[in-house]
Amino acid sequence: MAATPQNPASAPRRKVSRHRGEGQWAMGHFTPLNGNEQFKKDDDGLNVRTRIETIYSKRGFDSIDPNDLRGRMRWWGLYTQRKPGIDGGKTAILEPEELDDKYFMLRVRIDGGRLTTQQLRVIGEISQEFARGSADVTDRQNIQLHWIRIEDVPEIWQRLEAVGLSTTEACGDTPRVVIGSPVAGIAEDEIIDGSWAIDEINKRYIGSKEFSNLPRKFKSAISGSPLLDVVHEINDIAFVGVEHPEHGPGFDLWVGGGLSTNPKIGVRLGAWVPLAEVPDVWAGVIGIFRDYGYRRLRTRARLKFLVADWGAEKFRQILEDEYLERKLVDGPAPAEPVSRWRDHVGVHRQQDGNFYVGFAPRVGRVDGATLAKIADLAEAHGSGRVRTTVEQKMIVLDVTEDQVESLVEALEALDLTARPSTFRRGTMACTGIEYCKLAIVETKQRGSNLIDELERRLPEFDEPLTININGCPNACARIQVADIGLKGQLVLNDAGEQVEGFQVHLGGALGLEAGFGRKVRGLKVTSEELPDYVERVLRRFQAERADGERFAAWASRADEEALS
Repeated sequence: MAATPQNPASAPRRKVSRHRGEGQWAMGHFTPLNGNEQFKKDDDGLNVRTRIETIYSKRGFDSIDPNDLRGRMRWWGLYTQRKPGIDGGKTAILEPEELDDKYFMLRVRIDGGRLTTQQLRVIGEISQEFARGSADVTDRQNIQLHWIRIEDVPEIWQRLEAVGLSTTEACGDTPRVVIGSPVAGIAEDEIIDGSWAIDEINKRYIGSKEFSNLPRKFKSAISGSPLLDVVHEINDIAFVGVEHPEHGPGFDLWVGGGLSTNPKIGVRLGAWVPLAEVPDVWAGVIGIFRDYGYRRLRTRARLKFLVADWGAEKFRQILEDEYLERKLVDGPAPAEPVSRWRDHVGVHRQQDGNFYVGFAPRVGRVDGATLAKIADLAEAHGSGRVRTTVEQKMIVLDVTEDQVESLVEALEALDLTARPSTFRRGTMACTGIEYCKLAIVETKQRGSNLIDELERRLPEFDEPLTININGCPNACARIQVADIGLKGQLVLNDAGEQVEGFQVHLGGALGLEAGFGRKVRGLKVTSEELPDYVERVLRRFQAERADGERFAAWASRADEEALS
């Protein structure tokens, strides 16, 4: 079990030096060192729900306390969205209240990407009734709605919770959604099913004040798929399915991954964890983050910085000695993934002889009416279960063989293809300037247009390829680990005018030879030039690649002229 949570009110007295250190509670540094730590000390973020239900939803947006509005409401999946009409050049200049619209993004938490058709239909209905039809599938298996009024939030919660969904700790300095293999328990090639552990972590810890005040967000992943389908390398904690030569199937433990402006690949602790012990080990690792994590500077308040400073050996020792009070079993590393595509798109046989059908919305963008239609289609083809993936894709489970082709055709009619081009399959985008207050450029429509252009210009291109588009440097769309990663920024066009554009990262990867893409010196592309640029680079790749060479490998060795 994790150590007892420490906070200024309950922790035993210790001799505290004058040095403020990094704000680590375990070192006796309890004094809040920034505004975020102060508002968390003043009141736990989970407590804001009562004020939303009893005050803010009745008195309206203008009644919301600023520390709740831009702080604690995140603990319940609520962010203010960007006021329309504010260009990217003002993102870093305006005050928060100038950027805030009087509407919210609401993130529905979907642990393991698991949904019933009833749950999906309810999300679709909420979208249509309260969110102007908006809905985006994220790259962490959640669904985000926009245009939410504070007056409607209690009713939305009631409807979600009536079907077993929630927004609890979907955002904030909390344990965010636990991502998992979307085909857990059904895939023919699965090493181990981690679903029980995801459920147990939720039951024990999500919504509990034991871990509701972390230095910053905490991202978790659990998968027993040989596809390595949960981007384990860039989570704070990840449990990766492996077969131990003596103990059988279990999980390899990784910690300290993350992207944003200081990307780091997670490290293996060399420990094998049986399924039954996953929740306790998870609690031990997040307990270390809570107690030893850096709280002084928000830019260093992620677990990856602590892991980098301590190293894997010390981190494992602290975990074993102070939190688990026992030694972990040494274990093997995961094998390389069996496929370069890890999104489960297409038609695949299940363990029980039925099939699952994975399909690709455009850059994760759907809408409420489409979600309801997906639920209807699944049920009409004998399924009551759907899944979301970490690649902004969706899956219908439990389809009998005689129903597969009919379902594929019905999805195609909704522009939800199970047989996508490389570009449709491999392109994803963050929310962008349309709604996000941190964004500098537009992303979703840009990504959709790019798909169309590349399909027209390069119809025969069929190599696995990822194109990830992000509206700012924070890497929500994982730009550093894409074949082609595009970081939004303002650039100068040929006329010397400041316009939307991208810094380019090339040759990033996860799974096979995981690593970060290279930045070509001085290479920036305007949004309008983007299709021309990507086409040019891909044609050079086709002309210069060795037999069987991946784009990432070619991009890492190509000269800068070939990449410009």
